[in-house]
Amino acid sequence: MLQQTQVATATPYFEKFLQAFPTLDSLANAPLEEVLHLWSGLGYYARARNLHKTAQIVQQQQAGVFPQTVDELMQLPGIGRSTAGAIVSLSMGQPAAILDGNVKRVLCRFFAIEGWPGKADVLKRLWRLSERLTPEQEAGHFNQAMMDLGATICTRASPACNSCPLNNDCLGLKQGVVAKLPTAKKRMALPVKKRYWLVEKTKDNVKLVQNPTEGLWGGLWAFPQFEDYDALQAWCKTENIQLDKAEQLDQKRHTFSHYHLDYTPIICGVKTKESVVAESEKSCWYNAHSRVKIGLPKPVSELIARLTN
Repeated sequence: MLQQTQVATATPYFEKFLQAFPTLDSLANAPLEEVLHLWSGLGYYARARNLHKTAQIVQQQQAGVFPQTVDELMQLPGIGRSTAGAIVSLSMGQPAAILDGNVKRVLCRFFAIEGWPGKADVLKRLWRLSERLTPEQEAGHFNQAMMDLGATICTRASPACNSCPLNNDCLGLKQGVVAKLPTAKKRMALPVKKRYWLVEKTKDNVKLVQNPTEGLWGGLWAFPQFEDYDALQAWCKTENIQLDKAEQLDQKRHTFSHYHLDYTPIICGVKTKESVVAESEKSCWYNAHSRVKIGLPKPVSELIARLTN
């Protein structure tokens, strides 16, 4: 969860997740729907799919025995070098280096390293430093301290340099360049994708379709979407859906890491739901007040709440 999300945001999700899946077996045996449901709103859903897949691999292929080395861990879905190092150092006491965002920031400032940390040569240099500094004993405590230092003192904005235990030797502080480090990635204007959402609804139900398992919102349930209104209209014609009384809501924006999604909901009220027998496995009528657990992207969940409250 912390790969792309801050602690304060992830904590309530983490607590609910562990309550639902207290063991590796309980996670491995759970339907993906339930896993995605508990991840709904946290974003970067590939993390949830990878976590579920990893639990199944460990259960089914490794007899429930979790890998004990960095190299073995990196063979599992969603576990990279830094995550693997964190796992073996924090939970197994092994001397392994990490390089999460907080550690990168501390190292860049302490050693006054310029250049975007995601650039290959800069990243290589940071890994060398992290490996050199990580002690053979108590590596877990060291790694936790480095992450905490970056999260609480050497913060991205307004770092508390006066309170930092490393301030006497920090080259970035001595050179007056702390605020400029780490070097930011050159920002590019995010492209915009426009979509129309078809929202078929009764009083308490909305029609949803399930996305393919791969890609953004993979495996989650959402409204049918179209690149333009003409495409939506043509599809409705083939499905015998009447749009003459449809209501168009205001366009809203949801921003991903690499583009803006501008979506316009088209609300199409229907009196009764179609027969359950005729339903596709990839579509369903969803009751907003149901206890059924399905994964919903945040903007979809928010729109459902708005329409059914």
